[in-house]
Amino acid sequence: MTIAELISKVFLPLSLAIIMLGMGMTLIIADFTRIIKFPKAVLIGLTNQLIFLPIIGFSLAVAFDLNPTMAVGLMILATCPGGATSNLITQVCKGNIALSVTLTAIASVVSILTIPFILSFALEYFGSGTNTKIELPILETIIQIMGITVIPISIGMLIRRYKTNFAVSMEKTMRIASTVIFILVFIAVIAANFELLGTAMKEVGLVTLILNLTTMGLGFVTARLFKLNLKNSISITVESGIQNGTLAFVIATSVLNNVELGIPTGAYTIWMFITGGILMWQFGKRKETVSK
Repeated sequence: MTIAELISKVFLPLSLAIIMLGMGMTLIIADFTRIIKFPKAVLIGLTNQLIFLPIIGFSLAVAFDLNPTMAVGLMILATCPGGATSNLITQVCKGNIALSVTLTAIASVVSILTIPFILSFALEYFGSGTNTKIELPILETIIQIMGITVIPISIGMLIRRYKTNFAVSMEKTMRIASTVIFILVFIAVIAANFELLGTAMKEVGLVTLILNLTTMGLGFVTARLFKLNLKNSISITVESGIQNGTLAFVIATSVLNNVELGIPTGAYTIWMFITGGILMWQFGKRKETVSK
């Protein structure tokens, strides 16, 4: 197993699972039932992620006249849901964690159906292997979602339920730990993909930056336009711009068997860590009051 594989398959999932455990200790059942009673935020978030994101990705690929490989690679990224990293960033930003987790879970399941459809169209349109059949590893994807997100958060919520004082006392510590792990993961990603990143930034650095800023900006604007409070707006902003890079790499390298298709994901990963870090710095330092 190479260093890159060790980081992506062991270090990253384990780190995120630990963060999700701490995140779960800040949540109670009422956080999720409140979302069910007032689903507007979920609908806005899913619309941004499952509809607008692929449209924006496709538009940028055409506008920048990307070659077929880079165009399809960008579309792979644009079809992927948010990942556990988005939940981490939302926590440090003091957004609505329950909303972030809900959006990640629903989008991850729905994308199992939407990714093959959208990528088949992209392969046909951009002329890169039109006879390629796309079948996602459904069971592996579900296990990934359950293992990294759902199970650790559920355990954390049980701790919050039965050891409330301990869970409350750990909130600040876990937020600091999440920030530290975020930085370590960022460094590890750069170290593991250093050779790829130079090529990625040269070929699609600008277009992936625009994709990231546009989707995040759209997420915040639509949330505020529909009069969502700041906590919900932060969650939707993050979910709109932080994608599941691991899943994107799996699709590129394992499903479509083309490492070059992962180049846009490499560039985007750097940008989303940078913009995510800026959001954590800006929103994380504020005092939590009644959101407006």
